[in-house]
Amino acid sequence: MAHALLGVVAGVVWLVLPWMTINDDAPVAGARTSAAVPAEDESSGTDLVLPVAALAVVLALAAYGSVRRIRRTRSRTTPAAAGTTHVGTYPAPGTQPPLTDLDDRSQAALVDADNRLRAFRQELPFAEAVSGPEAVSPCATAAEAAEAELSAACAIRARYEEGVPEKAAALAGVVGRCEEAERRLTAAGKSLRTLRALDRDPAAALASAEARFRELTARTAGAEARPLDDSVTGYLELTKDGLVTATEHLNQTHQASGRPDEAAHHLRAAETAISRADVLVTAVSRLRSARAEAARLIPPALTGAEAELAPFRDSNAYEGETYARLLHADAVLAAVRQETTSGQPYDPLGVLRRIVQATAPLATGRSGVLAVAALLVARESVAAADDYVTVHREAVGAAPRVLLSRARLTDELPRADALAREARDLAEQDVRLRGHPA
Repeated sequence: MAHALLGVVAGVVWLVLPWMTINDDAPVAGARTSAAVPAEDESSGTDLVLPVAALAVVLALAAYGSVRRIRRTRSRTTPAAAGTTHVGTYPAPGTQPPLTDLDDRSQAALVDADNRLRAFRQELPFAEAVSGPEAVSPCATAAEAAEAELSAACAIRARYEEGVPEKAAALAGVVGRCEEAERRLTAAGKSLRTLRALDRDPAAALASAEARFRELTARTAGAEARPLDDSVTGYLELTKDGLVTATEHLNQTHQASGRPDEAAHHLRAAETAISRADVLVTAVSRLRSARAEAARLIPPALTGAEAELAPFRDSNAYEGETYARLLHADAVLAAVRQETTSGQPYDPLGVLRRIVQATAPLATGRSGVLAVAALLVARESVAAADDYVTVHREAVGAAPRVLLSRARLTDELPRADALAREARDLAEQDVRLRGHPA
């Protein structure tokens, strides 16, 4: 642009010069008339040469400056502002749409794939009871492959929530993994339907379902006779509701004996209700066993915790972060001793969790009992969260499933326990928001 401006100034100067020129020669009498016409013709030709040349120079310089500017713009490495191009304030091509739709789609795909996997796995024991484990083995292998795809989808979703650079690619990866899991389950589902042949002769499957129903009814009565923990309050009520639903569908299966398709539909509904009731009763029994094991581990865990803390007391670490952690651990252990010897009811799993959490920042692995305690606590938390999602899967969103998947895969036991408990809390929030499944 500087070159172009200089050319314009030069052209203006050349154009103004003929009028600024002053003729100081004295006029000669008699010559004016005779030379007037030739001088006028001569000046009219010569005076246009310089302005035309100046104009040509101006145009050439302007064109040269414009070409240089375009080349410099195209070769620049700094990015243009959002919504603009390097040339000007024109809309930039290829602007990506908002991620809201793709985000919703990825969450829906994850929930659908996880629900389908859980339903498929609940059907496998009914098929195995009639056809045997070898016949069902390919379907079980397909379920494991689908679970691997779903775990990968949850891992990608977790990285997306942590803020990966390529968010659209991450969400597309979640959808792709879920679609692959669905594809595997679809192929395995066809094989399972062919194996069971419910639409042709559901009699054997019906007899097997009724046998499992009777066994589950007996287990429910036995579980009801023992006190329950707060975390499973209401489980037996839900179990009874499931058994009532199963009874209705089993009766309808008998009534539709001459209509195979209708009978197969009611039988599958009965099996679903039986499976959910089985999960609930198993959760109650497993929790009682875990609480008894935790109560047995509390005294040796306290001894192991003291063994872990002893080196820090001997080293006179009376300042800094280590000293603060030591004080916290001592306070927790003192509170635990008081709680467990007060004669009041307490949660053994919760007490064991507090011991593990208080000593984990200072633990060096000297006491193996703390590792056993951490494993027991984490395993129960993961199982409880998984059972809750299974029973209420129609109401649970994607976030608890992602956390639960991360809890299963992590090797750090306190971290697994924390992730599983958070997943359970989020799942309960979803159920309170959307209601229990029908």
